[in-house]
Amino acid sequence: MKSYFFAFVLALCCISISYSQKPKKLSSNQIYESIQKLNFLGSVLYVAAHPDDENTRMISYFANKVKAKTAYLSLTRGDGGQNLIGPEIRELLGVIRTQELLAARRIDGGEQFFTRANDFGYSKHPDETLEIWDEKEVLEDVVAIIRKYKPDVIINRFNHKTPGTTHGHHTSSAMLSFEAFDLVGDRNFKTHLKNDAVWQPKRLLFNTSWWFYGSRENFEKADKSKLLSVDIGKYYKQKGLSNSEIASLSRSQHQSQGFGSTGTRGEQIEYLEFLKGDFPKNNNVFDGIDTTWNRVEGASEIYKMLKEVEQEYNFRKPSVSIAKLVKAYSLITNLKNGYWKQIKLQEIKEIIAACSGLYMEASAIESNATLNSLVDFNVEVINRSDVEMKLTSIRIPSEKKEIAKDVYLENNKRFNKKSSIHISSEESFTSPYWLREKGSLGMYKVQNKGFIGNPETPKSLQVLFNVEIDGIKIPYYKNIIYKYNDPVKGEVYKPFEVLPEVSASFTEKVNIFSSDEAQKVQVKVKSLKDNFTGKLSVCLPNDWKVSPEKIDFTIAKKGEETTFEFMLTPPAKQSEGFISPMVEVGNKVYTSELVEIDYNHIPFQSVVMPSEAKVVRLNIEKKGQLIGYIQGAGDVVPTSLRQIGYTVVELKDDDVTEEKLVNFDAVVVGIRAYNTNNRIKFYNKHLLNYVENGGTLITQYNTSRRLKVNDIAPYKLKLSRDRVTDENSEVKILNPAHEIMSLPNKITDEDFKGWVQERGLYFPNEWSEEFVPILSMHDKNETPKKGSLLIANYGKGKYIYTGLSFFRELPAGVPGAYKLFANMLSVGKNKKENELKN
Repeated sequence: MKSYFFAFVLALCCISISYSQKPKKLSSNQIYESIQKLNFLGSVLYVAAHPDDENTRMISYFANKVKAKTAYLSLTRGDGGQNLIGPEIRELLGVIRTQELLAARRIDGGEQFFTRANDFGYSKHPDETLEIWDEKEVLEDVVAIIRKYKPDVIINRFNHKTPGTTHGHHTSSAMLSFEAFDLVGDRNFKTHLKNDAVWQPKRLLFNTSWWFYGSRENFEKADKSKLLSVDIGKYYKQKGLSNSEIASLSRSQHQSQGFGSTGTRGEQIEYLEFLKGDFPKNNNVFDGIDTTWNRVEGASEIYKMLKEVEQEYNFRKPSVSIAKLVKAYSLITNLKNGYWKQIKLQEIKEIIAACSGLYMEASAIESNATLNSLVDFNVEVINRSDVEMKLTSIRIPSEKKEIAKDVYLENNKRFNKKSSIHISSEESFTSPYWLREKGSLGMYKVQNKGFIGNPETPKSLQVLFNVEIDGIKIPYYKNIIYKYNDPVKGEVYKPFEVLPEVSASFTEKVNIFSSDEAQKVQVKVKSLKDNFTGKLSVCLPNDWKVSPEKIDFTIAKKGEETTFEFMLTPPAKQSEGFISPMVEVGNKVYTSELVEIDYNHIPFQSVVMPSEAKVVRLNIEKKGQLIGYIQGAGDVVPTSLRQIGYTVVELKDDDVTEEKLVNFDAVVVGIRAYNTNNRIKFYNKHLLNYVENGGTLITQYNTSRRLKVNDIAPYKLKLSRDRVTDENSEVKILNPAHEIMSLPNKITDEDFKGWVQERGLYFPNEWSEEFVPILSMHDKNETPKKGSLLIANYGKGKYIYTGLSFFRELPAGVPGAYKLFANMLSVGKNKKENELKN
């Protein structure tokens, strides 16, 4: 059996790389486990707030050991987090983290759901969270997802009884789940579901641990009469992996958050605290729940037949099971319509296909198309078993079009066919449905209520393969996909996308005007069809002017991009607003842009979003010109600094030498560089020597965990978890006369208005007397935090440490953030300027 174990491990590990988009192909062991799962009719829903909140050990345990239908409901898509693998933040980060969750579920065996809640950033109390979210709508989403998924057991990740002790999103997820447990069975509570049938889970549990008790000692002393214990350290012989090893592979998909995890082996106890419903006996989560086919009327014969299939399974020849599987499929189709009927029909169909090596695919010849167009695609069907089967038809359901009919599928003889599908003008775009319209700070706007809860936009372009075995017809629907051969990666799969005819975006998302003179603004237009002709213009705030008013253009080839220039004139006084591109084609106007996200660990993503850029007329001055920038976790601060006239050189590790650093007027270290850059420990001394010899060094926020160096700064500086999450919180300037607050730009209270998401994070809470605190701020009912901006003289130069969220504020075009950062870069240069004059 060793070869089978190896095959499973290999298949499991390969899921995490770019081949994750390939169709699922089960090994003999995986087929057997799927058959075992056919005879378990029970389900679990795990509930928390964000991607990476979920306990993958628990999800894997229920999916793989118990064989339960298991899902994770993440209330948000993690849009407010940081990104360790690239520059995407906010909504685009939410797209990445959505796909990372789906990649995790492909490994641990779970399913994935979301509400419309937007992760607006760290929240210190559920009162704030539920105020910014639309509490009523998020609660409705939770109830709807429970009614649709029909879990027997719900497990909360967080404690609903301790508001204010942890992230407000965390507590809110538990509070909403706790309330929803009763509402799902209340006929008077209505949701957006068309089939809004009530449901009542058997029990609600809380996945507790010593952490929630403050210490291991407190947990040992605690009353455990309401706790269930689960050993999630099980070893799966057929997989060759422990449950915890599978869970670590799953958790390691959260690459944007740096959550790579090492697998463990051996017994590991998790605890579940009883909250509501029927208290379980015998330490059994499913106590009192019939998880057999007996819960479905008229299904007793199905259970017997499937048990025989399991007992008689031939690992070397899975096709032996097909005859009884097909009979069981026929019996299931004859059951009364119901939840488990639909679930098990889909499961058994996939098992029949896997046992026979039946492969069906419809692949388009190009990766995307536009509305009202014709797309060519190739069909491939092959039966790799000695079981007789016939392809009674291949159809395109949307067109009621038949491609092939009555094809006998001989063993290992491939059937190919070319065809085409018409994409109607009524078809929906395939990009993320929650980003099609602009929502609010706390909620996404979703027009199609049927999509709510889905992790992705459902694919509607499908091909139907009708297969007949032993006189039983089995329908298989397959999404049209796209694949190509890469010289390095080999066969690569991508989703087939339906996209707008044209994409228009500004090359700069923020445009700073330091005077009232006209400035060039570039618009990049990409055609997604051949021979595209249109008129391009820019929609402006009232007090701005543009020339020319319109540009006529033609783009010959699909996929070709052309950049057009406009001269934008700001008003004389300070002003800010948004501009958007408009492409007119006949009576249609396009105002969206296409953003492509391509990482190896998730499928390729095409995101269509409203296109806009911020314009700011800002009286700003600066000293110095040449800035060195050392990237950390990834941000676009260098682009923002170029907007106000700086020359920014992004430094490689080998560039950080004392000989090269001396050329820069200031050096900036990007966010979390001391957490993520393994080389920084070797050249941090060069950075500090640069300061000592007269340079200005600005270090942006890092977390206190996993620092690559013992000492970031030249003096004592202790990082903490202090943060100010209210972007509108009052900021007190401790020393208005300090040059960082006065030169070359005067910083006032007005400059802290209009900030986004937060003030800052991971402020130092202890520092040596050499540091001068510049600002004081705090969230409601908290003590003042003075560590957001610290400056110290070191030798001849200046060392600045800041936890202010410039990585969010500058890309958002916050005027005051630009002025303050310019002052930080200018520190010390005003004195040098005066000395030169004298």
